[in-house]
Amino acid sequence: MTAPWTQALATTLGDCPVETDPDVLAAYGRDQAPLAPAGVAAALVRARTVEHVAATLRFANERGIPVVTRAAGTGLAGGANAIDGCILLSVKGMDRIISIDPGARVAVVEPGVLNGVLVAEAAAHGLHYAPDPSSRDISTIGGNIATNAGGACCLKYGVTGDHVAALQVVLADGTLLRTGGLSRKNVAGLDLTRLLVGSEGTLGVFVEATVRLVPKPRPASTLVAFFDTLTAAGNAIAALAAEHELSLLEVMDRTTLCAVEALVHMQLDTSRAAMVLAQSDAPDAALAMAAAEALCLEHGGSDTALTDDPSEGKMLLAARRLALPALERLGTTLLDDVAVPRPALVPLLERIGRIGEEREVVIGTFGHAGDGNLHPTVVFDGTDAASRERAYAAFDDIVRAALALGGTITGEHGVGSLKRGYMAAMVGEAELALMRRIKACFDPNGILNPGKAY
Repeated sequence: MTAPWTQALATTLGDCPVETDPDVLAAYGRDQAPLAPAGVAAALVRARTVEHVAATLRFANERGIPVVTRAAGTGLAGGANAIDGCILLSVKGMDRIISIDPGARVAVVEPGVLNGVLVAEAAAHGLHYAPDPSSRDISTIGGNIATNAGGACCLKYGVTGDHVAALQVVLADGTLLRTGGLSRKNVAGLDLTRLLVGSEGTLGVFVEATVRLVPKPRPASTLVAFFDTLTAAGNAIAALAAEHELSLLEVMDRTTLCAVEALVHMQLDTSRAAMVLAQSDAPDAALAMAAAEALCLEHGGSDTALTDDPSEGKMLLAARRLALPALERLGTTLLDDVAVPRPALVPLLERIGRIGEEREVVIGTFGHAGDGNLHPTVVFDGTDAASRERAYAAFDDIVRAALALGGTITGEHGVGSLKRGYMAAMVGEAELALMRRIKACFDPNGILNPGKAY
């Protein structure tokens, strides 16, 4: 049933489209976490300007209507999922690259700009936007900032938040807030920019971001090595990360290799327990990767391949980027995102293997091994209640295993609604209470993405 206030909202926003069609609302009502809970929205606002965002929030705040901000909907934790009776505030249409300043090495962008589009535009100036989530061709800068997204090259270049210099944010009451600046050193007051990055739409709505660019990296040298056991692969990864400056260090287990090979037929060796993929874009990359190859062989690797050809390296990296789509073809997937200190990587890999056996589920494990961030993906029959129950149990086991090893419940995808129940175990009740008091300062009426993150 249409909410009684929707016509008033449309009148208030004037030229900004407001949708109430149930099919449209359903299409925009959830992200890419199929098993995260989602409600039924009352309206979708397609914002095109800062004033559209501000007017929407003023309207909602005065009436106590929840607002869920979304852009491309590529999130993996239910953070952009609708809440019953909410306004879905889409900023996908705010997609301008306002400026690129080669001298200052910054870009000013609206939140709906696709990560990959910014990369291409920066490259035209001989620069590079480093954060590289696997979804970079379809995910937005605003969404990346909201979850503090990571990616394969975080090992060298850091996560999204490491590249955010300044933000413009609309608060719940419609106030426009500007944080940060272009100075490399700025210690005046509280660092609100860092606080807002990763806040998952609970503190404000990003309407502009100033992000730092880096010189365009040199062509990378790429190494692939196969291992007969996950333990051997994990030990090699630990040695590689300790002894070499790599820009990327990834792992894929046999289940994931088989799924990718079935999808794209790249002649991957699916008889092996794991594939490790490493890259370096350092000045001495070729020499360094030759030493890395020797290190892999020393730790039980074999069938190595080493290339300085950018096209070949890109093809090999494509196999890793296809891991999740390939596993999704096998059934319903429940994607985990846990991270542990590097010394705990081998125990985590071994524990994931045991969890799959104990719970009688298929788990494909891949991820950013160089910084301890893995994505164990539980594959199951979504139509079978017993299979779903085992999958959720395995998911829970993996999260708790990461915590027991001194790790985190999420390395880069965010908490959303999928992992909110683990927050107390992660940070403790005192810190959780403080987070909620901070939210109350930004959003006294609690309208911004309630029930998400914390």
